[in-house]
Amino acid sequence: MPGFLKKVDPLLIGIIAATIIAFIVPARGTFADVFSVATKLAIALLFFLYGARLSTKEALRGLTNWRLHLTIVVFTFVVYPLIGLGMRPSTAIISSELYQGILFLTLVPSTVQSSVALTGIARGNVPGAVVAASMSSLLGVLLTPLLVMLLMGAGDGIHVDTSVFIDISLQLLLPFVLGQLAHNFIPPVRDIAKSKATKIVDRGSIWMVVYSAFSQGIVAGVWGDVSVWEIVFLVVFSGVLVAAMLWVTKWVPERLGFSYEDRVAIQMCGTQKSLATGLPMASVIFGGATLGLLIIPLMIYHLVQLVMCSAYVSRLAAAPQ
Repeated sequence: MPGFLKKVDPLLIGIIAATIIAFIVPARGTFADVFSVATKLAIALLFFLYGARLSTKEALRGLTNWRLHLTIVVFTFVVYPLIGLGMRPSTAIISSELYQGILFLTLVPSTVQSSVALTGIARGNVPGAVVAASMSSLLGVLLTPLLVMLLMGAGDGIHVDTSVFIDISLQLLLPFVLGQLAHNFIPPVRDIAKSKATKIVDRGSIWMVVYSAFSQGIVAGVWGDVSVWEIVFLVVFSGVLVAAMLWVTKWVPERLGFSYEDRVAIQMCGTQKSLATGLPMASVIFGGATLGLLIIPLMIYHLVQLVMCSAYVSRLAAAPQ
């Protein structure tokens, strides 16, 4: 067993541990509020370190890589929704409410923090991932409600919470820009960013996000409305979907001539679905309706994608270049 544990990536162990702890001791009340703020600060620090580690030339190259961004947008807002529609026959074995949850998870934008962190671990195109994932979240503000209206018939009363623009700017883009300034004018900070500090922060922030997200679902009592069989179905479905999309998001970019770094960014940004964005979007779009069954597929997929993608990027990071 000790030899086996040495071969298991700490990132994967941390994700599983954070989930278990959330089920046993979920964050509640004041502690939940404090932990939520700490999580946001950790994410902001991560993006500051990414900005401090990268040269301005690299960052600008990530901003202007339109082929990369377009490819990720197509996977996120075209391929996934088509898969969601194709899952309609699953209502023969699961409730229609759970199917609606599966469809909803395919409509939400990509993650920002975890997709960028995983891209960095696998030595992918980090500046490209920062721009692409942030763009996905911003587009999701408009595209996710529109897709919900078209595909789920929930158009009445839909309105968009534009505060997501402010959140992304303050929590992600501003720290990245400040990191860029530090890279150019404060060499000691640049040296710290290129050390193991970034690796510690990116893994720690993922663990904090997992614990916080699952704590919210447990405190809200969303797991009481779903059977064990349905949970097993969702876990298997999520695993198959992540595996299939990891293959597709590798195969297509290879055929399109993308570099290794860009392929990693496409895989991590193109296979991730954001629980942090999806939960508030669901509450806004569906007007405060009971969200229990609707968000369970997204919660399960969120965990499965992190487990599988973290194991995948760990293998990429260990492989010789």
